[in-house]
Amino acid sequence: MNILTRPILEINWNNLLDNYFTLQKIAPNSFAAAVVKDEAYSLGACQTVKLLYEKANCRNFFVAHGIEGERIRPYAPEANIFVLQGIGDDSLECFKNAHLIPVIGSLEMLHFWQKNRIDSIHPMINVETGLNRLGFRECELKQLTADDKKEFSWVMSHLACGDEKDHFMNEHQLNTLKHIKNTYFPHLPVSLSASDGTFLGSEFQFDMVRLGAALYGINTAPYRENQMKNVVTVKAPVLQIASLPKGDFVGYSATYRAHTDKKIAIVSIGYGDGMPRSLSNVGKVFFPQDDKIYEARILGRLSMDNIICDVTDIPHLEFGTMAYLLADFYTLDDMARDAGTISYEILSRIGITNRYIRKDIF
Repeated sequence: MNILTRPILEINWNNLLDNYFTLQKIAPNSFAAAVVKDEAYSLGACQTVKLLYEKANCRNFFVAHGIEGERIRPYAPEANIFVLQGIGDDSLECFKNAHLIPVIGSLEMLHFWQKNRIDSIHPMINVETGLNRLGFRECELKQLTADDKKEFSWVMSHLACGDEKDHFMNEHQLNTLKHIKNTYFPHLPVSLSASDGTFLGSEFQFDMVRLGAALYGINTAPYRENQMKNVVTVKAPVLQIASLPKGDFVGYSATYRAHTDKKIAIVSIGYGDGMPRSLSNVGKVFFPQDDKIYEARILGRLSMDNIICDVTDIPHLEFGTMAYLLADFYTLDDMARDAGTISYEILSRIGITNRYIRKDIF
């Protein structure tokens, strides 16, 4: 009998590739760029880039920092790699070594670039249209000279409410970006939409869409049925099955007390593996058996390494049985709803430790 004590993370690379092709079809007149920052949302940036570069002919990638761009460059030798946080002293060598394209969003960073310009690189300019995060405000755009404007090869902005189809901010930002392009950069291509904006229609897609969360299976357009395939499955072994007598407590701080006699399973996964602690007493795990999926409520607080769940009514459980935390039938979006957070946060936390047994599915 094989005994496993670690949780398992399965990554379905075929589904990720299919998601990319689906998104391409939704925006057929735009370049489809892949956002692979934060280790491709923790799934592995190098493997993601290699797959999309070789199998999908993707030639545009976005990362957050120069060090991320330098790391993926060997897997996308002829691609454009844009760096969203821009360029500074801490990343200048990365840009030189890997021929990266900075996204510049302030006058200060533009001045840094002009002092440290890299031959044959033309930055992307980030303009503020309503999110009030990184980006040139129009008062700063007015200060740009004709030579300043010639530095740039692309214009980008970012939607604040792209996941809400009828939110007034979408139209406001669209019109603001059109005004900025026509006034300051009439001849440059434009990128406004990340995954969520891609679903808003052709007017929001412009010349490039930046595909991140949807690529990894997340529903970035929750007003419609998710068109993306699930990419991530997480499961973990049951390390013990025990009786819980009526009146006994469960877990740290004794936040759950049994009102009847119960059977519990201790599952080898916890917040140290990226599971949200807010699932304590409200989350669930699943046990597929005989064409049926049994749901087991989480009892008490999650600990760093373990979840305790109620398996009173689940037959045929034994030591080593796999509990499913994420799957096609209970997705990142489902877990995020139960945990009171967003699926982006959960996904980006899952793969940051080496505690998982990682399995690649092709």
